[in-house]
Amino acid sequence: MAYPDGLLGADEHVVVHKHPHWKMLILPVLVLFVVVGGGSYLAALAGATSWYLPLWIALGVVGAVLIIWFTLAPLVRWRTTHFVITTHRLMVREGVFTRTGIDIPMSRINSVRFKHGLLDRMLGCGTLVVESASDEPLEFDDIPQVERVHTLLYREVNDDPRDDWERRAGEDDY
Repeated sequence: MAYPDGLLGADEHVVVHKHPHWKMLILPVLVLFVVVGGGSYLAALAGATSWYLPLWIALGVVGAVLIIWFTLAPLVRWRTTHFVITTHRLMVREGVFTRTGIDIPMSRINSVRFKHGLLDRMLGCGTLVVESASDEPLEFDDIPQVERVHTLLYREVNDDPRDDWERRAGEDDY
């Protein structure tokens, strides 16, 4: 059973399931390259000294901590962040050890809008702003294909089964 199938109701179906855009992984990957490159350079310099073994161990420990903290943790955080639109609600889940989540029923969503700057437009992502019955609008950053997600969410919020019936009934009249 794939995530979020275990969280769905009997007649609920997933419309969109996204992780944040890959652009949030650019900095962690750069940190990985800098740590590996810098660590290799420093290890080569330390190899010329008489006490190279303790220096290599210290460089390895510092490098491992930096890679775990600045590369692995953001990667796991990205992988465990889910933005899901179903036929009944909008769900956002994030976190590894401490999970947080928000569910907004479609009937409580008042408006949906998106925004993205030039860089976001080039990368195909943006911020989705959802106004619901709560006090302040909720902003979801780095949503891939934000315009498409905006359109799908808008359709789900404003989907009235009577619209299809009225449209079909009108077609039969002609």
